[in-house]
Amino acid sequence: MPLIGYARVSTEDQTPLPQSEALQSAGCAEIFEEHASGGNRARPVLARVIERVKSGDTLVVVRIDRLARSLSHLLEVIERLEGKGAFFRSLQDPIDTASPQGKFTLQVLGAAAEFERALIRERTKAGLASARAKGRVGGNPGLRSKDPAALRKVRLARQDGYMERLNETAQDWVPHVRRLRPDMAWEDVLRIINGPLPHDRHWTQSRLLRAVKAYVRDGFLPAEALGRAGRRETDDRLPAIVAAIKGADPDITLQAICDRLESMRERTPRGRTSWQPSSVRMLLERAERLGLL
Repeated sequence: MPLIGYARVSTEDQTPLPQSEALQSAGCAEIFEEHASGGNRARPVLARVIERVKSGDTLVVVRIDRLARSLSHLLEVIERLEGKGAFFRSLQDPIDTASPQGKFTLQVLGAAAEFERALIRERTKAGLASARAKGRVGGNPGLRSKDPAALRKVRLARQDGYMERLNETAQDWVPHVRRLRPDMAWEDVLRIINGPLPHDRHWTQSRLLRAVKAYVRDGFLPAEALGRAGRRETDDRLPAIVAAIKGADPDITLQAICDRLESMRERTPRGRTSWQPSSVRMLLERAERLGLL
């Protein structure tokens, strides 16, 4: 079972060397290091690691906080790994999703998170009921009077909330947008993003465009990402899509690319719905001749 290590430190002044040595001692064949805040979910190295893992692999960290600073983010990453048939292990915490004990610990953490959310909902409802019983009117007085300062504060809070929600899903779409735009049309970028995602997490083009505009506005993506895509010859479209899938995971197999294309409902050059590795190999060779790889 291949072990893939991930080491993270928050600042450039810190060194991930002790973590890397511990991961190497644990048997990790590959180790990825990143300098980034644990509160930032849009970490490019972490996104690349998650994209890199295959069925049967195990993502290993020294401690849970090296991977995630919140329980929701931890559970989200583990869910993505499980969706790919991969596992997660923390060397200094009792979590190894390949073992029954680790799975039980994870279930307890998930139940605790749901219990905490339920308590917050109940306390909120009780507080609102108590306020109504005392005759207090809910809401912001500044909003009721349409005070400009209050309206601006609410608008900024909504923007912050939107960016926080985007950060939770950034690893699904930011690496693809950064790599493929503006060379590839939005329709094809969207299909590549949605390919490995469960249906309930699929993006629409309008929602993706809004997210990219927000990230460009705040400097997380270059303005070129919103540029107009150049016209591509019809015969070059499939090689470009296959090259994009290969570029996201250089170790992906031909059969896995076939599965991805079928999940994207992409038809073969002859118009068929079922893909064969030989067809993918031919498109990869063409992509290489076109300079797409």
